[in-house]
Amino acid sequence: MLVTQTLSTEIAHYLQGNELYDAYQESWQFLLESYLGGEEYRAGQHLTKYQLETDNEYKARLKTTPLENHCASVISVYNSFLFREAPIRDFSNNNPTAPELEAFLRDADMDGRSLDAFMKDVATWSAVYGHCWLIVTKPNVGAQTQAEERAQGVRPYVSLQTPLTVLDWKYSRQPSGKSELVYLKYLEEITGDYRTVKVWTKETVKTVTVDVKKDIISEEFEEINGLGMIPAVCAYNGRSVVRGFGVSDIADIANLQKFIYNATSEAEQSIRMNTHPSLVATPETRVGTGSGALIHMPENLDPGLKPYLLEFNGASIEAIYKSINHAIESIDKIANTGAVRATESRTMSGVAMETEFQLLNAKLSNKADNLELAEEQMWEIWYRYMGQQWMGYVDYPGSFNIRDTASEINQLRTAKETAHSEIVIKEIDKQILDWMELDEAELEQKKADIDNSITPHMMYGPNGETVMAMTKQEHLDLAARGYTHEQNNSNGSELGG
Repeated sequence: MLVTQTLSTEIAHYLQGNELYDAYQESWQFLLESYLGGEEYRAGQHLTKYQLETDNEYKARLKTTPLENHCASVISVYNSFLFREAPIRDFSNNNPTAPELEAFLRDADMDGRSLDAFMKDVATWSAVYGHCWLIVTKPNVGAQTQAEERAQGVRPYVSLQTPLTVLDWKYSRQPSGKSELVYLKYLEEITGDYRTVKVWTKETVKTVTVDVKKDIISEEFEEINGLGMIPAVCAYNGRSVVRGFGVSDIADIANLQKFIYNATSEAEQSIRMNTHPSLVATPETRVGTGSGALIHMPENLDPGLKPYLLEFNGASIEAIYKSINHAIESIDKIANTGAVRATESRTMSGVAMETEFQLLNAKLSNKADNLELAEEQMWEIWYRYMGQQWMGYVDYPGSFNIRDTASEINQLRTAKETAHSEIVIKEIDKQILDWMELDEAELEQKKADIDNSITPHMMYGPNGETVMAMTKQEHLDLAARGYTHEQNNSNGSELGG
């Protein structure tokens, strides 16, 4: 249905968010800019403007101040552990060879991203904002059968919406005690002056296109929601006390990053002022430029008005960089990444590193559990579109092998050099095997070989011949043939090697 009349009040209804959205929008924008960095962060003007500083001077300082992006670094560290191993998906009685399923795993969002790649984006943006929304939809092309849908390439797909695009949502407590999403409004697309808004209820799906320049609704279409529910999942990074809101990984880190950004600008300004001090002179004084330049003073100039250099007495560069380093240490403590980021591991004791690894492992396990829950809820909706019930399960890694490889290998090497017991040496060798990239069967076989091995030693035959026994089986075979551990000197001469 095409609408051409101007409906400013209705347009405002479609484009404005609820109270929570309005309260958090500025904070979400700051988190987004802090993660993206680059031009987006510079455009946010997060440098503190000096008093009496002109706009041109401020813009110049924005261009020359680099950003050390700790927000992106921390989230990258988390994702490198979370997706080191691919999640396990078991589809149980749901047909695992269905063409729709294979196509979805290969291209989950109809934009070429596999499901694994899509879930990495979910992990990233939920870490930035605290949560994000997964919308599972299937185009309605009027097909009557599944065969007709397959012929037209129609299948369910998923899209990701960040909190900045989800304008309004409502949950309702059901008689069973479960909270159900009963209303969702989000900005689906922005194209020039046009805004496409999607409004979901359990009964209907409304699509509204607004021309913000002309202040009109240019298109409005409503259809029946045949699914009987809102096909949206809120993927949490960490649960908060407010439903539909998560806890961001970088909420506090972003503020420390902003402090470092401003301190870096102060350091740059201090270097400039120390290197190029200001010259104070009267308007009549002619001052040359460059090293060794001449200064021409009027002949009748008052001696008290002679030119002089204005020395800079601000904070020392060392104090500024000390503050920056302290802020970086605070970031690593907040994120539990002190043992894996940059060179921090060189200054941490073994106990401190082990504790840091345990804290990081706990944080990652919680994030993995939330991703697992979000994906299973997504599959329930996906199979509901397919007319089936989700019977499978999703398993993300629950524990992450976060260890200091070099340090532990050095400890094992030292222990093996000082050990004298064959049993202790075998146990050390087994631990060394754990660092090798072996499958489970091969690893168990090699550990069994270690248990069956013995320390190589010389055995002496009945006629004085010598043989080196390398394994337990060789030792038994030689003993059966009359070989012993002691040399046979019955002939009065020393035989063997």
